[in-house]
Formats: sequence, C-alpha cells, structure tokens
Amino acid sequence: METLQFKTNINCNSCIKSVTPHLNGLDEVETWKVDTDNPDKILTVEAEEGSREAVVSAVKEAGFEIEKL
Repeated sequence: METLQFKTNINCNSCIKSVTPHLNGLDEVETWKVDTDNPDKILTVEAEEGSREAVVSAVKEAGFEIEKL
C-alpha cells in the first residue's frame, strides 16, 4: 500500500457523496478521505502501488478537479 495525496475542489459533504461511488468502486483503493478544512481540499488515499492514475480518473469522472501533490 502507498499513501497518495491530491489537491482537489471537493469542498463539502455533497461533493464527498458525489465522489464516493467512484472512489469506492476502485478495487485498488483501501481507504480515502478529504480534508475539507484544508484550503487545498486534500484527498488522501491508501491504495495499491501504481493506483495514482486510477484515482485521478475516478475523481475527474465524478466531475471534480484533481492534481497530484
């Protein structure tokens, strides 16, 4: 497992609800959380190594911006 972090625009509980099925649908993702108190809305993901692109695609598919830290 590796810890991945991303800057996003996921900024509220509604946003988290919208992205949940996309991230939970990834087999390689163990856990994830968004720090909505952080100005950069940091998404932290515990996932299998090499999963970075799958996470980025899932968040974009949900309609949110995401960039690697």
